[in-house]
Amino acid sequence: MRKIIIASHHKMASGIKNTLEFIAGEQQKVIAIDAYLDNIPLDDTLKTIFQEKKDDDEVVVLTDLKAGSVNQGFIKYLGQQHVHLLSGMNLPLALSIALTPTNQYLDKKMIQHYIDESKNEIIYMNAVLEDMEVDDDDE
Repeated sequence: MRKIIIASHHKMASGIKNTLEFIAGEQQKVIAIDAYLDNIPLDDTLKTIFQEKKDDDEVVVLTDLKAGSVNQGFIKYLGQQHVHLLSGMNLPLALSIALTPTNQYLDKKMIQHYIDESKNEIIYMNAVLEDMEVDDDDE
């Protein structure tokens, strides 16, 4: 079974999960971790999640900042089989992972493809619109 953990500082994780569910419907396999909003240490939360992980479970973790403490908290679990850690998450990346069929494990090539696609969704729209205006003036 594939589980997706969306983890961030403050409420970004639950916001992405809520928006993901608005677009793609309820996502029971998705867990949002809004770190540092309560008195429960992040390490305790992660320990509980990974103790429940079965050997054949796949866990895809999406975090907000590469150098952030939330991302760093997951690094110790990368030695477990079928655990993937992706940092710098955005909604397109979360959608791609969540909507991927679960009949096979994700591989490095597929994950990198999703990362590349999600990077392409980050666009400076002012420049795009300026280019469109220039093209319209050419006609």
